[in-house]
Amino acid sequence: MLDVQNLSDSRQINLNKVGVKGLQYPIRVLDKQNTTQNTVATINMYADLAEHLKGTHMSRFIEVFNQYYVDLSLQNFLEMLGKIKKKLNAKRAYAEIFFPYFIEKSAPVSHEKSMMQYNCEYIGEVRDSFREFFIGIEVPVTTVCPCSKNISDRGAHNQRGIVRVKLCFEKFFWIEDIITLIEKSASAELYTLLKRSDEKYITEHAFDNPRFVEDLVREVTQKIEDKGSFPWFSVEAENFESIHNHSAYAYVERGLKKSSIDHFLQ
Repeated sequence: MLDVQNLSDSRQINLNKVGVKGLQYPIRVLDKQNTTQNTVATINMYADLAEHLKGTHMSRFIEVFNQYYVDLSLQNFLEMLGKIKKKLNAKRAYAEIFFPYFIEKSAPVSHEKSMMQYNCEYIGEVRDSFREFFIGIEVPVTTVCPCSKNISDRGAHNQRGIVRVKLCFEKFFWIEDIITLIEKSASAELYTLLKRSDEKYITEHAFDNPRFVEDLVREVTQKIEDKGSFPWFSVEAENFESIHNHSAYAYVERGLKKSSIDHFLQ
């Protein structure tokens, strides 16, 4: 059968990324409490395409991923990208994997147990002498407005928010440890199952620990820097304001990505 993808193209245009997007697949990731955890991911995989080639072989992305989905550790993730790069005769290979991660949490007073969901992502790139890997973690939290608490005779407005961190991997760490770090930086953490005694505790605890969105980002940043394990990271927080028709937002990044250094040197 004629392999149309391997036919030549005369337009002389290199493509930065071609591949498959929105693939859904079961995967297995590391879990601090249970060794591994099974979840379902949405996967994007790409490679560059030389100017003389008409198309890429989309099926090869799936063929390679099918060999690695049962163990997506850092080493296997980057090895997978290297194999994609080789099979497609490309200079670069990329992947983005988005998945829900679940942790069993006990409510603070009743100790009722339930599963809490956190959204995570793996992002990586491989070239001939270059490998870069990021882990993204999204954590929902509660914040109480310090200004509202200071000026109000009764109560203060509070809201649910989202903290997102992206960490350039250098040394091994547990996703759970970063989640805990973020939750401890907020006014209070969230739970899936709470009894009235828990609600009372969390409401009062949050009131005693007011946080602006700026405070939240700075607290998380300081705690990550204290770990000293990441050459680059970013922190962003969005509060879904309860008395405003908009969100409050803050963002910071620290360090320098390898890709940024590489681009600067070119």
